[in-house]
Amino acid sequence: MKKKRTLSTTQFIMLSFLAVIVLGSILLSLPVSSASGEAVSYLDALFTATTATCVTGLVTLPTVSTWSTFGQAVILVLIQVGGLGVITIMSAVMLLLNRRMGLGDRLLLQDAFNLNSISGIIRFVKRVLLGTVLVEGVGALLYMTVFVPEFGPRGVWISVFTAVSAFCNAGMDILAENSLCDYATNPTINLVTGLLIVLGGIGYIVWWDVMGLTGRKRRGLRNLSLHSKIAIAATLILIFGGGLLILLFEYHNPLTIGNLSLFDKIQVSLFQSVTTRTAGFATVPQQDLTNASSVLCLFLMFVGGSPVGTAGGIKTVTLAVLAVSAMATIQNKQEVSLFNRKISRQAVNKAVAVTMMSFAIAFASTLLLCAVTDADALDILYETVSATATVGLSRDLTPSLNDAGKAIIIGTMYLGRVGPISLAMALNANKKHQNIIKNPTEEISVG
Repeated sequence: MKKKRTLSTTQFIMLSFLAVIVLGSILLSLPVSSASGEAVSYLDALFTATTATCVTGLVTLPTVSTWSTFGQAVILVLIQVGGLGVITIMSAVMLLLNRRMGLGDRLLLQDAFNLNSISGIIRFVKRVLLGTVLVEGVGALLYMTVFVPEFGPRGVWISVFTAVSAFCNAGMDILAENSLCDYATNPTINLVTGLLIVLGGIGYIVWWDVMGLTGRKRRGLRNLSLHSKIAIAATLILIFGGGLLILLFEYHNPLTIGNLSLFDKIQVSLFQSVTTRTAGFATVPQQDLTNASSVLCLFLMFVGGSPVGTAGGIKTVTLAVLAVSAMATIQNKQEVSLFNRKISRQAVNKAVAVTMMSFAIAFASTLLLCAVTDADALDILYETVSATATVGLSRDLTPSLNDAGKAIIIGTMYLGRVGPISLAMALNANKKHQNIIKNPTEEISVG
């Protein structure tokens, strides 16, 4: 009898994202999706479907002027599906139809959210869906206070699109071809967009932990879980630390914030620090940043948001684990600990694997893009790191990419969204590693 082949949960997740991208590209390649009524090239449609589903935000064609209302609606659906995850959307449909979810469905959800247990998974998904609708809805209402007076009834659609895009860390908008640059000094847009980005990127686990919805009594921030403490602390350090450095690096740069008031310089710098956390909205042209700011943004983009959220990157918790692990090695400590809690060796190993896989993807993408284009090296690196971490910021290179360059970035965005560790697991799902015989240990020189 032939052995029945079944997909692993990770392979299923990868293929489901791919299926959504293909379906979205077909819809976007139809004439009805184009503002001009003439179909765009399939490669550009595929690029747009990939950047929307992978909540990246890099675009070869301006979203506001290229796509019709139907095309924009398709993009918005792709962003929402990509932000929450295909499995979550499927589960939501099953819950609406009152269908019972079996063990296999629960395991899929566990992998989709990268959780350690399936206990309470259905309740968790319901909270995620309800929380998402609530936050995006409030964000849209706040945006309407600015966009409706400016754009009239169309401001409602713009507000909804921007709220979903910001919360999902997609970075796509239908305002202008220069992203949010026209609103660089608007406190409402900066605050609302920044909060949506952070709430989407901080991770759902932190939401419920902070709100005390995990079924345990809370008595202050010191009783948060270790995961939440690390995610919150790392997020605050990166946002305000990054904002301060950008303020210093750009303070006298007339192309960015040099001619602004002190208050405006601070809010633009903080927004730049926030948006590099895989959001992708731009209030200043990225190609006008100083080299110091650009290199800092590369680091912030590579780190990204926090686990179990809508953001990409290697994640804040991964960075924290790597940092404390390195310090423990330097200090010759036997265990890795943070906030007076021991971090498991498995968590350290996973952090190393995720970081190395992300670096490998970014490096390979950079090398390939350098081979097919003669653009500036910093512009190329900015593009590939942005694609790997699903950020969406570009130094104006994306629109000028040739077909080979577009194909490279499409692949990079997909791999960056699916996740390096998920990719490794999927490719090795059918390989059995049975360490029946243990290899002998031998010391080597490192460093």
